[in-house]
Amino acid sequence: MTSTPSPGAFSPSDPAAPSPDADAGIPVRMIAPCKINLHLRITGRRPDGYHDLETLFTALPEPADVLTVSRAPRGFGLHFACSDKGLEGPDNLVVRAYAAYAAATGFAPDISVRLDKGVPAGSGLGGASSDAARMLAYLNDAAPAPLSGPELSALGAGLGADVPFFLQNGPALAEGIGDRLTPFPLDLSGYALVLVCPGQRVNTAWAYRAYDAAAENGDPSGESLLTSTFQRNIRPFCVTALPLSNSFEGVVFAAQPALRRLKETLLSLGAAGAALSGSGSSIFGLFRDREAARKAVAECVRQGMDGRLVLP
Repeated sequence: MTSTPSPGAFSPSDPAAPSPDADAGIPVRMIAPCKINLHLRITGRRPDGYHDLETLFTALPEPADVLTVSRAPRGFGLHFACSDKGLEGPDNLVVRAYAAYAAATGFAPDISVRLDKGVPAGSGLGGASSDAARMLAYLNDAAPAPLSGPELSALGAGLGADVPFFLQNGPALAEGIGDRLTPFPLDLSGYALVLVCPGQRVNTAWAYRAYDAAAENGDPSGESLLTSTFQRNIRPFCVTALPLSNSFEGVVFAAQPALRRLKETLLSLGAAGAALSGSGSSIFGLFRDREAARKAVAECVRQGMDGRLVLP
């Protein structure tokens, strides 16, 4: 699963690669990076309720979660703890990934897993999916009869649509429900990427329901929900053949106008393009001028938000 990442793109595989050291009693520390969607277009809704997408994923080195795996006493199974106590329990994707792998392979090692959260929940950055991918990769590396790459990806897709992306290396175009991945030659060199996590949470299930409701009313893009001021601030921009855009923006910005204003702020401060990531709430901007990017970060921090210059 190793390859050379495209220039300007972050490869999640190197710092997150599992290690057999836990078998020797040495804790294994794994980085679970986040992702952004440079492009996200909802192309349809399936009879089963799932949605077809066209989205361009790229991983970012920060913010990130950290999983620490230690050997546990025989018969212990999985002991899971999290820095956010509200995320502990059987519904956490780390726990579900362990259970799914055990059910599929019969391999259920006695381990203790500590998850330290750095990726905000409800931010559209895929933190939980990244955590699940790291757990699956660790188990597959340690298993006496590991799954093949496609088998592991299919197992991950059953946990979440973003999980297969985090199991592979490099930017990817995802289609279907996000499970059909094609490596994508993304080059962000020459751009500075500013990522802002404003603190609000957006529930993904709610976002899909709101999008469907808008579509049923004849406005699938949600454009009528956007202000005229916002429409004037949209500038055509592509870093690839795909536009920097997100189908969720109409409904999310209508429900949380502060997120719309945040995108407007990044554009007014010099971003060549800006967009919501996933179903939100994080917003990113691509700047051609690094100094302008620094000023945008400073302004976001001044307003009390988590703003950071991620690339380069």
